[in-house]
Amino acid sequence: MGLRDDLDRYRAVGEAKRQDLAEFIQYGDLGGSGADQVRIPIKIVDLPEFAYDVRDRGGVGQGRGGTPEPGDPVGQPEPGDEEGDPGEEAGEHEYYEMDPEEFAEELDERLGLDLEPKGKRVETEEEGDYTDLTRAGPDSTLDVERLFKEGLKRKLAMDYDEEYVRELLRVEGMSAQEAFRLLREEHVPISMSAVEEIDRSLPGTERDRWPSVEAMRESVERTPITERIRREGLGHVPLRREDERYRYPERVTVPQHNVVVVNIRDVSGSMREDKRELVERTFTPLDWYLTGKYDTAEFVYIAHDAEAWEVDREEFFGIRSGGGTKISSAYDLAAEILDERYPWSEWNRYVFAAGDSENSSNDTEEKVIPRMEEIDANLHAYVETQPSGGAINATHAEEVERRLGDRENVAVTYVTGADDVIDAIYEILSTEDG
Repeated sequence: MGLRDDLDRYRAVGEAKRQDLAEFIQYGDLGGSGADQVRIPIKIVDLPEFAYDVRDRGGVGQGRGGTPEPGDPVGQPEPGDEEGDPGEEAGEHEYYEMDPEEFAEELDERLGLDLEPKGKRVETEEEGDYTDLTRAGPDSTLDVERLFKEGLKRKLAMDYDEEYVRELLRVEGMSAQEAFRLLREEHVPISMSAVEEIDRSLPGTERDRWPSVEAMRESVERTPITERIRREGLGHVPLRREDERYRYPERVTVPQHNVVVVNIRDVSGSMREDKRELVERTFTPLDWYLTGKYDTAEFVYIAHDAEAWEVDREEFFGIRSGGGTKISSAYDLAAEILDERYPWSEWNRYVFAAGDSENSSNDTEEKVIPRMEEIDANLHAYVETQPSGGAINATHAEEVERRLGDRENVAVTYVTGADDVIDAIYEILSTEDG
């Protein structure tokens, strides 16, 4: 086993030691990953390296040119050399990188699920193999093989044994017209002008070699074209422009699963940092999961306090809190966006909302629940994030669960800490599985 094998083995061990997926979701740094790439930290494994033998470094009193004598000052200490002084450079960390598809497969395995993309399959046209042919196109797409084959078929169909025609014209009293008639009866592919041209080339002394056609046929046989090609070579292959064909890709219909995920989060004044973190730990893995499951995944991010507005992904997870709470404003905006951009007939639609369940008076009962019933979606989910447990006025999740909890496309979960995140994700995904 060489050094390269050792290095490969150490790296394999490092990947095997990466942070557990559930532990990463609950406690890891989710911000180090992107929308299309998940970076999971792995424990550092020191790779083998060469080190100098300490015996080659010289002993006491064995200084070399320019080295200080005993008792000489050795210079001022560099900044940061004092014991306990903090450094400014970041430490090195190794990561195991996976795409959302691999993340979805592993999360399925971790949760004991086997979800397949559901809902509508949208058929799209794409370019397939270059199997169709047209009479015009760029030279680079000319089907040369087909052109040659067409020319070869024409040669085989039009070629004839010229020597056999000469012998027929050498029959005593044979005219070009009579020879042409006899050749056509024998299905020889020759024109009258070709027979006349061969006839003119024959000298008069050769016109009476055979007393009759029967005598000539008894002594002379037509040579098959395949044998002549084998003996004389292919020679000229007649290529014609009418045989040119150009390849172009066929249009193939590809069924795709399309999904749009609307993520809604409460940014009102009651949503402190610990609540916001639980929203991120729940929503980010769901985004990765659905991206990995569907061919085309798009995301809409909506923040709300007493009003709602659309934001981008980075702002969604980083926005600060303030203002009152009116959850229905977010669902009104979600309904508007879905109707305009993502029709139910073409898109699988998921609406995920999260907050601390604190809402303005009667908003849940009178506006949010009716709006949820109106929005067609594969799944509606609400995640309550209350690190200290339920507050007196945190009733939104309970009201939604009481009114809509028996529906197959509604999931309500409660997250009081990082330990609850995996259970919340399982509750949402298992509802979709059902």
